[in-house]
Amino acid sequence: MIKENVKRLLRELPEGVTLLAAAKERSADEICEAVRAGITIIGENYLQDALRVINEVEEKAEWHFIGHLQSNKVKKVIDIFDMIESVDSLKLAREIERCCERRNKVMPVLIEVNSGKEDQKTGVAPNDVMQLIGEISSLDHIKVMGLMTMGPRFGDPEESRPYFRKTREIFEQIKALHLPNVEMKCLSMGMTNSYKVAIEEGANLVRIGTKLFGEREGRQN
Repeated sequence: MIKENVKRLLRELPEGVTLLAAAKERSADEICEAVRAGITIIGENYLQDALRVINEVEEKAEWHFIGHLQSNKVKKVIDIFDMIESVDSLKLAREIERCCERRNKVMPVLIEVNSGKEDQKTGVAPNDVMQLIGEISSLDHIKVMGLMTMGPRFGDPEESRPYFRKTREIFEQIKALHLPNVEMKCLSMGMTNSYKVAIEEGANLVRIGTKLFGEREGRQN
């Protein structure tokens, strides 16, 4: 089933849009099947989930950390992940910088935007993104590669459109500044319910779990 789902999604996505497999709580066997079918990026929300499966996934893929990152987990996260998609504060960025400096490593990151300004969600407010990226751009061991937003979750994906559009506008504004250590290449938006709308609004990386792996415990991602 996973193989067929991956093949179908890859055929469906427009050229230039990359599919990230959101693998929260999935097994190594499920992830391996997805990679063999053509997935090139695996996303994990939790460090412990990644540690549980990463050594069992022999197929080559990029690993992105897509969940909320606590400062005390940074040291381990930078060792096993290829990108962090959820940087939302200067404090977190400085901790990534400190740990990467010790390893002589530059960490690609995306800035997480709380496009719906929801109190219960992490991410930087849209009006503060520009300032945060300006501050992070002075750090030598972090490379800002773009933005990520989940947007508010609605039953009707059309309701997500203005939040994706606003994030795209911020993305373009920052790209035009040509800041040091900032290379705005990646706009990560959209999940199983909303990825089609996100693509229409400029997303070039979509995070899909349920539609790829199937339902689990009644949740979608």
